[in-house]
Amino acid sequence: MSGRMLRARLGLRCCGTTAPQRTTGPCWQLYVAMAGRVSDWPVHTWPKSTEVPSIEEREAVLASLGFVLVDGAEWEWAEDTGPEYHPHPVRVSLSAGAEVLPLDGGVA
Repeated sequence: MSGRMLRARLGLRCCGTTAPQRTTGPCWQLYVAMAGRVSDWPVHTWPKSTEVPSIEEREAVLASLGFVLVDGAEWEWAEDTGPEYHPHPVRVSLSAGAEVLPLDGGVA
């Protein structure tokens, strides 16, 4: 494995996504923040649901994107409020992050 540590982010998209494809309604999205254009970041969107993807589901998606959690890394959860300009009442948003490394031959 490469020694280059990156950060994976998991968040509930309350109004759907616009990338990599447009979705409507709440869904969870996982991406790995990297150098370069955001549109080039590895990303996975789960089908419309508010149920948090399990640790096993997150690890499987990370592997499919070419990454693995750093040894001993845990998902760190954070709460925030959505922006006031959203088309619905301001509410708490939930997100998580974890340190990851590219797998050998991965996309990173």
